[in-house]
Amino acid sequence: MRSLPTAAPSRRRNAVVAFAITSTLALTAACGSDGGNSGSGNSGGSAEEVDLSFVYATSTINAMQEMALGAKAAAGEREGVNYSEAAPAGINGPQQVSMFQSAMQTSKDGILFETLTPDLFTRPLTQATDSDIPIVSIDTAPPEGSGVEFFVGNSNEDVGRILAAELVRQLDGGQQGGKVVLANAIPGLPTLEQRLAGMVDVLEAERPDLEIVGPLATANEPTENFNAWNNLLKAHPDAIAYLGAGAQDSVSLARLHESTNATWLAGACDLDPAALEGLKNGHLFAISSPEHWLKGYIGLRLLALNAQEGEELPTGWWNPGELLVTADNVDEIIARQQDEASRVAWFEDVAEEQFANMDDYISELEN
Repeated sequence: MRSLPTAAPSRRRNAVVAFAITSTLALTAACGSDGGNSGSGNSGGSAEEVDLSFVYATSTINAMQEMALGAKAAAGEREGVNYSEAAPAGINGPQQVSMFQSAMQTSKDGILFETLTPDLFTRPLTQATDSDIPIVSIDTAPPEGSGVEFFVGNSNEDVGRILAAELVRQLDGGQQGGKVVLANAIPGLPTLEQRLAGMVDVLEAERPDLEIVGPLATANEPTENFNAWNNLLKAHPDAIAYLGAGAQDSVSLARLHESTNATWLAGACDLDPAALEGLKNGHLFAISSPEHWLKGYIGLRLLALNAQEGEELPTGWWNPGELLVTADNVDEIIARQQDEASRVAWFEDVAEEQFANMDDYISELEN
């Protein structure tokens, strides 16, 4: 059974939800079946028709695509779930607000929600919760005062910590001193700021001899991100390592490492396919994965259980953990990421264990 690090024990919910994933999921956006199977994991027979949706920040970022695949898988395993999703093509907070407001009209049984512009959503989320629409926030904690009481997301500090700890291991026995450059593709976004804070914590504690530069700003879109990193390499050519907090950072660093025949070390977060290939080919030392698929799956699964079976949504913060990908396990993760079915198969044991032991993963949500 595969496992991920866990959050602190829950003080808020004692119910345990039985869970199972079959190997024959119908991974479709609008889900339904004529089958009459029944059981604890999947809805069977004449399941109640419910309308659920996932509204997220952008369809163009790998992290968001992973969350959407997880949500789609959860919807696809249950008869009667009518599932839809909506996201701007690029980060556009006002457009996402409009999409969320539309989902309030079409998906009154529950909305899974993720955003990179949380400040814009306090009022729309309040309107939804005041209308008794169940909301689960994933990846980015819900803004204070929104009325959303349940969040599925990582400790982003831990996402950063495990990456920095691997860098320390890579440097063990090497030179003393040196410069490590940190960068942030979306300055001010709490998710990425927390990852960088985790990196700094480990580096300051474990390698106080290193000079930490930054975090400096890169960019979120591919071309701008590549150019920003290229400029940082020129500005700090003597650095021994470069660390980024986001998916596009890992792609740019891998390409720059390859094109310059570099000897410096590079690592970042999220499982963009190009980044995994860069890791396999030795151009990154590690990738820290927040396991976005699992967050999407957990959130949508809980909304479906709530809508169809009356299972009360938990309150608090469900931390599904994170995964460090290195040369030792990169082939396994590349195989896992091959398609939708391979993701479902790999995560089956992880998801089953977490749903069977919810109290081990849920703690209080502090805005």
